[in-house]
Amino acid sequence: MIQEILVGILFAGALAYAGQAIYKQFQAKNSCATGCGKCGAVDFKKIEAELKSKGL
Repeated sequence: MIQEILVGILFAGALAYAGQAIYKQFQAKNSCATGCGKCGAVDFKKIEAELKSKGL
C-alpha cells in the first residue's frame, strides 16, 4: 500500500514537471535583447513599426 502511494506521488510530480516544461516552452518571451530569432516569439509591435516606417 505504501509503495503504491509513493509511486503515485512520484508520478504526479513527474507529470507536474512535464506540464510546467511544456507550459514554459509555449510562453512568449517579453524581452529579447539579442534579436537573433531563436525564441520564436513574434513581436507584432516591431512589425507594425517597420510597416509604418516604410509607409505601408
